[in-house]
Amino acid sequence: MSNKADVDVQTFINEQPFSRFQWLIFALCFLIVLLDGFDTAAIGYIAPSLIQEWGVTKPDLAPVLSAALFGLAAGALGSGPLSDRLGRRLVLNVSVLVFAVACLASAFAHDLHSLTVWRFITGLGLGAAMPNAVTLISEYCPAKRRALLTNAMFSGFPLGAALGGFLAAWMIPQFGWRSVLVLGGVAPVVLIVLMLLWMPESVRYMVAKGMPTERVRAVLSRISAAAAGARSFHLTEVSSAAEGKRGLAVVLSRSYAVGTLMLWLAYFMGLVIFYALINWMPILFKDAGLDPKTATLTAALFPLGGCGAIFFGWLMDRFNANRIIAIGYALTAAAIYAIGQVAGEVGALVLVVFLAGTIMNTAQVSMPALAAAFYPTQGRATGVAWMLGIGRFGGIAGSFLVAELARQKLGFSEVFMVVAIPGLIATAALIVKQFAEPGVERERRTGTEAEARASLREATQGAH
Repeated sequence: MSNKADVDVQTFINEQPFSRFQWLIFALCFLIVLLDGFDTAAIGYIAPSLIQEWGVTKPDLAPVLSAALFGLAAGALGSGPLSDRLGRRLVLNVSVLVFAVACLASAFAHDLHSLTVWRFITGLGLGAAMPNAVTLISEYCPAKRRALLTNAMFSGFPLGAALGGFLAAWMIPQFGWRSVLVLGGVAPVVLIVLMLLWMPESVRYMVAKGMPTERVRAVLSRISAAAAGARSFHLTEVSSAAEGKRGLAVVLSRSYAVGTLMLWLAYFMGLVIFYALINWMPILFKDAGLDPKTATLTAALFPLGGCGAIFFGWLMDRFNANRIIAIGYALTAAAIYAIGQVAGEVGALVLVVFLAGTIMNTAQVSMPALAAAFYPTQGRATGVAWMLGIGRFGGIAGSFLVAELARQKLGFSEVFMVVAIPGLIATAALIVKQFAEPGVERERRTGTEAEARASLREATQGAH
């Protein structure tokens, strides 16, 4: 590689062992998403305390529970185009700072109105951070391990949400509900310092934007010293559909439009399920007869299951990713329905909640990797961010859905039956995506196989 005057960036990354520098980027992105999950889910865990301390009803909580989701949607929709224009690193640093400050301020709110405002601002930062973390890590991954590593990084979100539940169960009785929000604000402040020191710009973004060769070489040299001899760098995109376009123009272009809409629909439905349950399960379980601490700990098992996404990433790198995730959503629908059938047995409830969470979060956490692989560099940040942003409205719908079902006085089992339906819709959306975009997908698979063959030839020639 060092003898080549002109180097293809992705081919270079594909050929090198995964370096310490790339693991550092992975760790920073994982921590961003972990804290994103913690801060997003925190409001659900403190909701029972708000009802008790402020004397509000469950329907009164719907605006504060969904405020961060409106912010998440706005942050994601705005950050994608900004990231494709200004860079991943700048948008990431600013977004983490925003949700750190706003979450800390939320801890000092004294009524639902002020808490709702601060939760919205927190959501702006959270919504901007997550898609850019996904985009950054995906652009530093070798093609054959991209889904595995992206899913492993994104699994920090449900793990952070679960961590929030376990910490809340311990912290709230000891220090009060405000302590959970204080922790959610202080931790990302520490992370910002680490990001300023060690977080690089996306090397694919730098090449796509025509940044100085010296800057690209300096970053790639931290992956391998083989980059030191390169005189120039370029990108080879598999699809030509994005030529002359950038950002949303790529995402909504004729070649990507149907796939884009199906990604939006599937992610939307997944978040209907996630937020309907993460925000309301502690309250639903408490109403079903569990004591508050047991209800909180049992609910915390639901997001914990996202670690299964690592296995899905492995499958996605080897088989048809659309079908793998579609199967996950179909199994999710069955598992969510099963929760409603075991309310009276705590042992069975714990097991089914964990199983449902594992399947549901595995499918949902896999979606950003699917989107990142679907779009070219010129529209990747926008594509991922808009899927996450549009999907957030599903989270808003999920939060209000359970509030409405409670207002209609539906029983425990009926609530979970209704919440299971979006899983079937998400399954159908990914099946449509599979059959509606055969040209793009076939071209992408052919390009990936050709790239792999070229890398193998070079490695064989080098060996001789």
